[in-house]
Amino acid sequence: MDLAVVASAERVSSRAMEWLHANRERFALPRGVPAELIDIGVFKSLGELTLAGWIVHREAAAGARTNQIAGELLDYVWDEFGEGDVLYRMQVRNPSATHAIETYSMLHAAGYRSPALCELAGHLSTLRSYEVLDLTPNRQLAVSAALRRIGLTPWAELTDLVGLTWLGGMPEPWMLDTYNGYSLTHTVFHLTEHGERPDALPVPLRDYLSDWLPVWMDVYAESGFWDLLGELIIVGTNIAGMDVEPGPWERFAQAQDDDGMTPNGINRPTKNAVNRVETHYHPTVVAAIAGALVAARGLDAARPADQVRA
Repeated sequence: MDLAVVASAERVSSRAMEWLHANRERFALPRGVPAELIDIGVFKSLGELTLAGWIVHREAAAGARTNQIAGELLDYVWDEFGEGDVLYRMQVRNPSATHAIETYSMLHAAGYRSPALCELAGHLSTLRSYEVLDLTPNRQLAVSAALRRIGLTPWAELTDLVGLTWLGGMPEPWMLDTYNGYSLTHTVFHLTEHGERPDALPVPLRDYLSDWLPVWMDVYAESGFWDLLGELIIVGTNIAGMDVEPGPWERFAQAQDDDGMTPNGINRPTKNAVNRVETHYHPTVVAAIAGALVAARGLDAARPADQVRA
């Protein structure tokens, strides 16, 4: 991989994490609101902050300062969730929902523990209800991945679930649209544990993506849809042996604002701080993760084979 791309990726991840860290209090849960009444949009944004902290800290490829920030963001999220108590109460109040367990699973992977929620998740995962989750196929993969992360046995094999997804059907590549684009990226994320296990991606899907991912990235780079382009770049880092496409990467990197925020490519950013966070936090999370994974893959490629991280 071009070392200039690696250096650029480190900068993108570092600046994105600085922005997320500086704006972390805008992700805070509302005070005095019962767990079951917390707005799902507010909860989701805090979950995205968890995802960025977990992956950037795990990869540790964007510099010591960035790794420190990732750890601080994880501590912040854990504190917002009452060291797991908020997530536990949400799950007790709505046992058929899965978002609390999914979010906790990332914190669990990062070393945080809620024994009560682990026990509850273990019980719920044995119920018939979990065998018939009325979710889209890639969302079923998300729940399955979360249960595995906690150390539980999912109700179905990944290979059985992936065949039901858009990506699993390996459709005609020109049929990709925005909705299925996000389905595709998340299918890969859940199969590979967000890049930690690239070998878990079935060979037919790896070959299909190797053929068509560069084409799709060119399309979204041309259209300036930075949010989905960033996710497609992450998909590329999740494929064993696939190099980063420098053209789409550089356009994605250049889209980042001076303050570290990456716009979504749909809404024009304003100078209003609240609006910037509400509208553009997700592509900035994507930028933090994409930069960390691109840098990590580049650093791995530059190491002798016996020194590549397991």
